[in-house]
Amino acid sequence: MNSTTADLTALRAALVERLKDLRETSESTADNRRPVELDQTSVGRVSRIDAMQVQAIAVASEQRRHDEARRIEAAIKRIDEGEYGYCTACGEEIAEKRIEADPTVATCIRCAA
Repeated sequence: MNSTTADLTALRAALVERLKDLRETSESTADNRRPVELDQTSVGRVSRIDAMQVQAIAVASEQRRHDEARRIEAAIKRIDEGEYGYCTACGEEIAEKRIEADPTVATCIRCAA
């Protein structure tokens, strides 16, 4: 990849910041992912269904955050090891436009297909 050290340093800093944001969001939404109480005396049936729906959405959102965090951590590792910008499957250089679209991408378009 034809990136300068300054470009990679800035990209790494942006990835670290995004990872921090993901972790903070995860911590702040932890209550939404807790199991829903099934005590019918304190919560009506419709309210409980709504709460279960909110919980399901929160759990799915957390899974997406977790997946993104794993991709970011892997990209940071590739930057640190000097392997960023090269396909992890075939070793060829990843197209710059592909990396611009998703800085965490690990494979070239051919291997991704």
